[in-house]
Amino acid sequence: MESSDEDEVRTFVQVLSEKYNPENFPYGQGVGVVVLPRPPGSPVKDRLFLPSALVLNDSGISKAGDRQDIAAFCAHVVELDLSHNQLNDWGEIGTIVSSIPHLDFLNLSMNPLSGVQLEPNMAEVFSRVRRLVLINTQVSWDTVHTLTQHTPEDLQCFQSSLCSPVKNYVHPYCFHGRLEELFLCLNGYNSVSESQTACPSLRLLQITDNQLQDWAEVRKFGLLYPSLSTLVLANNSVDSVGDTKETLEHLFPNLRSINLNNSGLSKWIDIERLNFFPKLVEVKAKGIPLLQSYSTEERRSLLLAQLPSVMVLNGGAVSNGEREDAERFFIRYYQDCPEQERPERYHILVSKYGHLAPLAEVDLSPRLTMVVVRWGDRMETVSLRLEQTVGDLKKHLKGLLQLPNGMRLFYIDREMCSMFGPEELKCGTRALHSYGIRDGDEILVVPRDKSRCSSSGL
Repeated sequence: MESSDEDEVRTFVQVLSEKYNPENFPYGQGVGVVVLPRPPGSPVKDRLFLPSALVLNDSGISKAGDRQDIAAFCAHVVELDLSHNQLNDWGEIGTIVSSIPHLDFLNLSMNPLSGVQLEPNMAEVFSRVRRLVLINTQVSWDTVHTLTQHTPEDLQCFQSSLCSPVKNYVHPYCFHGRLEELFLCLNGYNSVSESQTACPSLRLLQITDNQLQDWAEVRKFGLLYPSLSTLVLANNSVDSVGDTKETLEHLFPNLRSINLNNSGLSKWIDIERLNFFPKLVEVKAKGIPLLQSYSTEERRSLLLAQLPSVMVLNGGAVSNGEREDAERFFIRYYQDCPEQERPERYHILVSKYGHLAPLAEVDLSPRLTMVVVRWGDRMETVSLRLEQTVGDLKKHLKGLLQLPNGMRLFYIDREMCSMFGPEELKCGTRALHSYGIRDGDEILVVPRDKSRCSSSGL
């Protein structure tokens, strides 16, 4: 008899019991959980070894299973990874989440949630989750807003905090909901839906690899998440930072970090406007069209000089010495440009450092030393790179002068030879500069089969 579709349904409880049963953990790793005896044939074991962070990804889960079993097993669980499953019903997800009282982290990535709506009366179920991952779920903005909504009492508490003596201070226990980190990558968003209700608790929003382009969409995040501290926009085609100083100060009063890697920024004015975020100290801006024509050194120096308050640029901490070097580089870079092409930052830095003289050009290419090479009755002037080794010199002379394989080399200091005589170059790994070779000195080549008599006659 063929199994029905219902027989193929895999529940959260079933997968949990299979993965964490004592046969897979014979030495008792994890936290032992004892439940009441099950009826004969029940898939649920009477004892499981469960860690506080459950990983049940890619397990075919589409249903929750018995709520009491989940509550009995997962009373101590704080992290749950359900990515790459078949969950497509918020009711089933809500059953799992509501049965885990201490759940802090929930990963639902790669579950088919496109077009699946979350009823507003279920929002409270998710209010304890602090970090929520919805990568590549195609979840709608309406559902996102339902997940992040707060009660009127929460918003009243937030608004009153704005009037407190400490500006923009929000007490950490103001909200029934406490969502702080939200991951919405790879969801195909090309716009951002507005909401009547903000989420004052959210601190980090990662929305990489979507299709956002207009800054008018990005600015909505400031209205939706007024306490936002970190905004990760990498791999979107955002083409500008298109707001005034007053607007950005109002929309993003707490933003400390922004990631614009591989965005569409193509004008320096957009980099300058990043200074309008009042608390911004970290910026990532790799792979943007604006910087394609510059060298690696120019990119970092020009960016850094334009962002005086940034302490971490493209993942690297900025020292005081590096900042000063970048600002001086900025002055020299623009001082030969026509006045109308100089940015405002140029004049600010000139008032700080004054007009700077161009840096002296230093030739750092290896210096060649001219020596005389003698072998038998032949003599030839040869140029040497003194950073090469004795072994390198033998190979060079053999190819250049068609010398035999076996040879010994003797260095003759033209000024000191009368006192010390020739010095044999024996060690093949020793650098030539360690011998103090100078222009006009000599290298004597002696074939190895005649070395005994030849060297005795030197």
